[in-house]
Amino acid sequence: MGASLADQLLAVGIARPASLAIGLGANLGDPLAALLAVRPLLAASLAASQLRCRWSPLFRTAAVGGPPGQPPYCNAALLATAGPSPAALNRLDPFALLERLQTLETRFGRVRSERWGPRHLDLDLLWCGEAHLQTPELTLPHPLLQERSFVLAPLAAIDPALLPPGARASVSLLLAGRLNHPGEQAPEALPGRRGWPEQLARGTARLAAR
Repeated sequence: MGASLADQLLAVGIARPASLAIGLGANLGDPLAALLAVRPLLAASLAASQLRCRWSPLFRTAAVGGPPGQPPYCNAALLATAGPSPAALNRLDPFALLERLQTLETRFGRVRSERWGPRHLDLDLLWCGEAHLQTPELTLPHPLLQERSFVLAPLAAIDPALLPPGARASVSLLLAGRLNHPGEQAPEALPGRRGWPEQLARGTARLAAR
């Protein structure tokens, strides 16, 4: 078996650029309006930490886990890098960032009453640089990152070759593997719109395993 992309990059001395990633989702109230409204707030918060954001298109996805009968989700992801000051990401406290995200969730009506239950806004810190944490409050990288197509599809739309910390394959390959599982529903990319212009190339709005 050939070496993974991660092994090949390490072998030639190419480091993965430092980044952090956040998954966004909502399936209560007006999910699309919630994501449109929180985007500039997240962008401003990260810009204050000298980070530059890249955004995925919006996706419609089926609920995974939790109580049955949930409405579909609106999902997206952002990838932030340190720009001209790589040290900016190293100075970022993951717990402080988590607190910022949870404050925004509460502001949008999030109530934590049921695991994987429906929510007005969900902001998941997927990774933060090369930080590896396992605490009651925060685990990094996110332990289910490589198992969720609603996370992988937005990340793959930003950069198909992206290698999350701890992964041995790119997000596009991880996504293809998930979509080969029986019963796995492919996330559906939504068209760009005012306030969220990103969209997939024409003809690829519905991702499929290849």
